[in-house]
Amino acid sequence: MAETDRPGTPEGARLGSDERRDQILACARRLFGERGLDGVSNADVARAAGVSRALLNHYFGSRRELYREVVRRMMDVPPVPVPEYVPGASVEDRVAQSLDGWLELLSRNRSIWLDAIGIAGCGGDEELEAIIDQARDRAVNRAVEVTGLGPVVRAHPEIHAVLRGFSGMAEATTREWLRHGRLTRKQVHTLLERTLLTIIRDVVPEVTALGE
Repeated sequence: MAETDRPGTPEGARLGSDERRDQILACARRLFGERGLDGVSNADVARAAGVSRALLNHYFGSRRELYREVVRRMMDVPPVPVPEYVPGASVEDRVAQSLDGWLELLSRNRSIWLDAIGIAGCGGDEELEAIIDQARDRAVNRAVEVTGLGPVVRAHPEIHAVLRGFSGMAEATTREWLRHGRLTRKQVHTLLERTLLTIIRDVVPEVTALGE
């Protein structure tokens, strides 16, 4: 399928299929981030990426398929490095830095995040819900890694469920911040940090004891 050169594509430039796909996704992520899902059409993305509508549809099909891939890419970013087991780095340090990285990701992708968790929460898109659910599991695994709870979780799988409950609270809290403005980023950070540290120190020992 031939491409249509448009403004924004250097004259004579021919990208490989993977590069072109990445270019389209970058433009889509920017537009969805600025306008939300309902404010962007495939034609808008094609124009911004400098490709034909037919080429965009060849790679992604419907607008919803394109959006799913944008969300998948956004949620699959490498985790922010934290000083996990460096001498002198406390659990508080690791939790604080990890939360900083997560909140920064959401802040930069506000509209995409809010639309994605809203659609997934309504059960209107099973594929998008699966993408979000996988991201939730990765977030829990990351929390286990950052807090050093690996041995406890392996011995007591119910702690994974406890942390999934925390992730649900984290989603609701970020919605209060990003959508409604009823909390500031600093307030969200403090709430999530103190809650997670309380779970680690107080809740985890009690829950594991109840299962014995």
